[in-house]
Amino acid sequence: MKYSRGTVKDFSGFDARADAEALRKAMKGMGTDEETVLKILTSRSNAQRQEIAAAFKTLFGRDLVDDLKSELTGKFEKLMVSLMKPAQLFDAYELKHAIKGAGTNEKVLTEILASRTPAELRSIKQVYQEEYESDLEDKITGETSGFYQRMLVVLLQANRDPDGRIDAGLVEQDAQVLFKAGELKWGTDEEKFITILGTRSVSHLQKVFDKYMTISGFQIEETIDRETSGDLEKLLLAVVKCVRNVPAYFAECLFYSMKGAGTDDDTLIRIMVSRSEIDMLDIRRELRKNFAKSLYQMIQKDTSGDYRKALLLLCGGEDD
Repeated sequence: MKYSRGTVKDFSGFDARADAEALRKAMKGMGTDEETVLKILTSRSNAQRQEIAAAFKTLFGRDLVDDLKSELTGKFEKLMVSLMKPAQLFDAYELKHAIKGAGTNEKVLTEILASRTPAELRSIKQVYQEEYESDLEDKITGETSGFYQRMLVVLLQANRDPDGRIDAGLVEQDAQVLFKAGELKWGTDEEKFITILGTRSVSHLQKVFDKYMTISGFQIEETIDRETSGDLEKLLLAVVKCVRNVPAYFAECLFYSMKGAGTDDDTLIRIMVSRSEIDMLDIRRELRKNFAKSLYQMIQKDTSGDYRKALLLLCGGEDD
């Protein structure tokens, strides 16, 4: 699928060898010309970056990513190395590191599994298996539990119904089932939420949420907020938000990654890299609309140095 709402697109006069030579020159000898590195890598598409890496190896017998790691440091290094990863491998890598070692990073599991399309999830599972010779689902079930785990497993099946003709009867039925499972029940029937939110088509669920509001007088988010808690609550809310509007979900994640004291750089890097060719223009618009904030200005205020320059280029300019 070709997305067109990104800020990063194929560079028109692309010459992989010329870029490889410029990058080698920028990193050779004493000191590094970071400006050249960030300008090239942020203005080439992910597919073009892979070609640059191949040309770099052909011309110099060196690994571009290894050179970036040895020449750059800190958050700027992480951002440049992330840009070099093929898209689905980047998601697989982020998931692997979210379930590695002490403690699981539920935030990463939730963000990726709630927001990716079934086709993207299938691709991520395959890449994970090839790259790490282990099964993503097994790894995730080993590190999670309860209804949170079960919802993740449902999403990992990547079997959400495709968008098609809306069945008004089923919309009504699902809305009633959710109402009975949440607001009308002493205790919550989480399983009903998991099945409906995890398997129905996006267009169907949008109608279900409208109907739910009519029946109950509540937004579905309010019910989830009241009736569930912890990681399950965050995951169900992420799924609902992504069903409503994926760019708005990422705009919210970016807003909270930079709001208040300190910056959640891992989230900032992950979203700026993974959405730069997909829907960054829409994310900027949603941030403006829902939080009255400019992504460009937030990044400018919250980051510094070459890291900031590179993020601003991925952001792609200031909104009117």
